[in-house]
Amino acid sequence: MDQFIVSARKYRPPTFDMVVGQQSITNTLKNAIRNNHVAQSFLFCGPRGVGKTTCARILAKTINCQNITDNIEACNECESCLSFNQTHSFNVHELDAASNNSVEGIRTLVDQVRIPPQVGDYKVYIIDEVHMLSQAAFNAFLKTLEEPPPYAKFILATTEKHKIIPTILSRCQIFDFARITVKDISKQLVYVAQQESIQADPSALHVISQKADGAMRDALSIFDQLVSNTGNSITYEQVIENLNVLDYDYFFKMTDLIMEEKATDMLLLCEEILQKGFEGADFLTGYGTHLRNLLVSKDPATLQLIETSDDIRDKYKEQAEKCSRGFLMQALEVNNKADVQYKAASNKRLVLELALLQMAALEKKKAGQQQ
Repeated sequence: MDQFIVSARKYRPPTFDMVVGQQSITNTLKNAIRNNHVAQSFLFCGPRGVGKTTCARILAKTINCQNITDNIEACNECESCLSFNQTHSFNVHELDAASNNSVEGIRTLVDQVRIPPQVGDYKVYIIDEVHMLSQAAFNAFLKTLEEPPPYAKFILATTEKHKIIPTILSRCQIFDFARITVKDISKQLVYVAQQESIQADPSALHVISQKADGAMRDALSIFDQLVSNTGNSITYEQVIENLNVLDYDYFFKMTDLIMEEKATDMLLLCEEILQKGFEGADFLTGYGTHLRNLLVSKDPATLQLIETSDDIRDKYKEQAEKCSRGFLMQALEVNNKADVQYKAASNKRLVLELALLQMAALEKKKAGQQQ
């Protein structure tokens, strides 16, 4: 039986152009290599799973390539590239600062810096989670970082930039990695599903993308988990069930019932949601987003601001036509007030149900004013 490789490793981008959602950073790095303006030290900072270590490895591989392509990508054929691909390059050293945060670990690294590269032009040191270094380790590292040998390059990566001391920051070119958009994550998941011959609903992949909260690695981990559970087909319903996500349909149904002032059905639907194990706070948060999306859908120019699949976006547009702008604004205010009160309330269910009834009363009040 073949050994399973998780998607986050299997589909780790091998080139700058394949990095998802960080085009401005990858273009800057490529231009630096093209113009021979590669800095001595870099600081890659940003949330988890957005490509910091991946870009560090691509940069290390590319600047040591002996036959860089016209598109500023590694050739994958020279001695340096082959040794890097086989994970035994002597020019690239990775250090996990979380487990090597003492002065001794940095002194060992400083001793290695004195040895020039045997193949290629540079020795690259990638220090992950650099904010975990102790104060003494930072101090021991300062001089080497400020005046390294011409063949040494340092790439520091961290999720907590604010913990890096200013003297380190001032010696680095700083690149702030952004959270990857839902659209970009969805697009990459479509590619992975095609490569793995997996049938996946676009709406299902979109929910995975939202759940990943801007991290490509998290999205691929969730994708692997669902494939293990469902096989070679991933449906929207399976994703909702496995990830315990509150379905869009509940929000659309609740809005219809509010507009029709069906108080009994509203309370029954609320009971159904609670019986499925969702907290009232989950519903209020999700419903606030739903009302916001309906408000955005009132104008075709802002419809694109809704991060969802095309079929769900059409449903928002259709339902928004039934709701007045004034009603949506007032309903949002009621929902936000209930969201604030919910955490401190002793009878949380009452806060939720009262908010729904107040929203229905808004529509009744509007009808009375029109008469």
